[in-house]
Amino acid sequence: MTTIAFLACETTLPGSNTRREDAFEHDLMIEAIRPAFEQKTWELRVIDWEAPMAAFDGVDLVMLGTSWNYADNSDAFHAKLEALEAAGINVCNNAAIVRWNISKTYLQELAKHGARTIPTLWLDHLSAADAEAAFGQFDCEKLVVKRQIGAGAEGQDLLERGAVPADWQFTHPAMVQPFLPAIAEKGEFSFLFFGGSYGHCVRKLPDAGDYRIQSLYGGRELAHDPSADEIAQAAAIIEALPFDAPLYARIDMLEGEDGRLMVMEAELIEPYLYPEQGPQMGENLANAIVKELEL
Repeated sequence: MTTIAFLACETTLPGSNTRREDAFEHDLMIEAIRPAFEQKTWELRVIDWEAPMAAFDGVDLVMLGTSWNYADNSDAFHAKLEALEAAGINVCNNAAIVRWNISKTYLQELAKHGARTIPTLWLDHLSAADAEAAFGQFDCEKLVVKRQIGAGAEGQDLLERGAVPADWQFTHPAMVQPFLPAIAEKGEFSFLFFGGSYGHCVRKLPDAGDYRIQSLYGGRELAHDPSADEIAQAAAIIEALPFDAPLYARIDMLEGEDGRLMVMEAELIEPYLYPEQGPQMGENLANAIVKELEL
């Protein structure tokens, strides 16, 4: 029997005393995947990524799943993925992809390959003076400051020109971008790909008065029927990756002033795959695994 492991973590596993508020997304993913795997007579095994190697005995493929605390312990996470690969287990997405994708500086490489990206400053440390200089450089009234290594808007700041305290600082390696009103007006578009093939698309909108689209902050998701041109723009990001199309990918995009899409992130590590807006998600993933394992 083929056995697929779905990696989780202490804060997403059911029954955990430290379970995240948005861990219901883990449940929705498992509910969508399990029937598709059962149809193929596969075993689905949910495992904490920090579990001993013995927990992976008999596993054919590991999917990174909801290992959402990896950014806080990235060295150990990489070491576990490499140990799994050394044990002959197919890891998806693999350790090399994770290493490439873990810092958002990968966006610079995508831009060199023609991807349309949001103008960004990359700084190891950010002070109030640096922020004021960025306002001038981008000629904008608001800035979004994000961690280069991070997920789910964690540690993110929205700054307003003239309102940054003199002692403010951002101590993580940062990416600084002008705030684009389209995120609140039209939302963010997430295109889901499985084995390089387009699956479905989601439009994510922030709560009134906010700009963050994650469910933790009141964001909401709607199924979106993209045009062929929009799908092609997202697929171009998959083609720009410096490796073959991975088992799963979520391409997050924002509409620019000219109506064309700009890539915000290429989520290749442990993205939420929005099964509620893509009823065929489990089946699409299972079919991609068949090709991955050459079953």
